[in-house]
Amino acid sequence: MSSDWPVDPDGEEGSEGMRKYDMRIIADKVDEEEDFPLDRDEFVEEYGDYPIRINHETVVAMREIFQYVDEEEFETITDMHKAVGAAMREGNFWKYHPQGKDPEKIHA
Repeated sequence: MSSDWPVDPDGEEGSEGMRKYDMRIIADKVDEEEDFPLDRDEFVEEYGDYPIRINHETVVAMREIFQYVDEEEFETITDMHKAVGAAMREGNFWKYHPQGKDPEKIHA
């Protein structure tokens, strides 16, 4: 674990002691009713240094994931989920890819 993280990625503020991972941690940073439409750059400015646990051995800064997000604004939380999921596949953060899906063309 990096000592530079603003919170412990495995603590209650981070991933609740490793019980929450990637997409769930990101989703917890927004309010579905009040934060949308959501500006990507403003979101990354506020939470970009936040640690995101990808799996039992990998933690990255949220901004690393959002480097792969093309959309500049999300109308709904569902739009955000789709964009972040595609970004995580494109950036090879996830080791699992749906059967028959080419990880290079997952969001094409």
